[in-house]
Amino acid sequence: MSLLREIQNAAVDASVPIATLLRKCKILAARLGNDQFKAWIDSELSGYSSEENLPAYRIVRVNSKGHFSGPFQSGLRNADIPMTCMPEKLRDNLSYTYLTSAAAALEDIIERCEGGVLSEPWNPDIVAHFGGEIYEGIACMQAWKVIPISAVVSAVDTIRTRVLNFALEIEEAAPAAGEAPPNTIPLPQDRVQQIFNTNIYGTVQNLANASPGATQNATYNEQNSELFRSVLEALSTSGAPAPVVASAMASANEMAQASTKSSFKDGYIKFMSVVSDHVQVLSAVAPFIPQLTGLLG
Repeated sequence: MSLLREIQNAAVDASVPIATLLRKCKILAARLGNDQFKAWIDSELSGYSSEENLPAYRIVRVNSKGHFSGPFQSGLRNADIPMTCMPEKLRDNLSYTYLTSAAAALEDIIERCEGGVLSEPWNPDIVAHFGGEIYEGIACMQAWKVIPISAVVSAVDTIRTRVLNFALEIEEAAPAAGEAPPNTIPLPQDRVQQIFNTNIYGTVQNLANASPGATQNATYNEQNSELFRSVLEALSTSGAPAPVVASAMASANEMAQASTKSSFKDGYIKFMSVVSDHVQVLSAVAPFIPQLTGLLG
């Protein structure tokens, strides 16, 4: 059986550990010679070193709860914490959790979890400084993020699905790529990169190679692909919170993949809604906004 078929079979078989699947992908990455695919596999196997580099599927929106204590034995337990009570600069951090652990560790968490939820404690300094401003007359003694286990399941499932899609497209382009001898190039790097970006990160690359059924879309994007690449690069280096960047990039991709001016307008409205609320992101993409506005026609 070819390596590509092994990867496809492992991706659809939930009994195959995610680490086993990823190690097969590591072999494929070496044979394809694609550094970005190698880096993604290494991060999924070993974990991500920082929140800034996390893919969007590893960023989960969460709610928070806490225990509160007041005079005469008054208080609340497991009470919801509204983010409007917290300083704006802390809301993004407290409204999301970042799944930086290795994929195998996430899989282990799923197997061990009981009750369907996980928790991530708040930084004690935040509790100490702002715990008295949440509910009047009582102070927060302990707070935590509530993480539904379904979100972790979704992240692991997304890895499997993206690997499967990647392997299927590589096989379609070069069926013997998984058995490529050393020092050979089974598939041009620009084609591998396009397949990687489309299936793993969903970013805009080499749009001229879109499917035959999307001729209008490909033509529209081919003319403006450099603009969208510049926007995505600016977003990725903006230094804004990862959830904000992920949301802005999703909207930018929606614009880039639009086949009509109407669908482009929908993506544009979403994009501007995200960036206008965050100074770091707005500053990063400001040079490109006139060009994007011009595409509205």
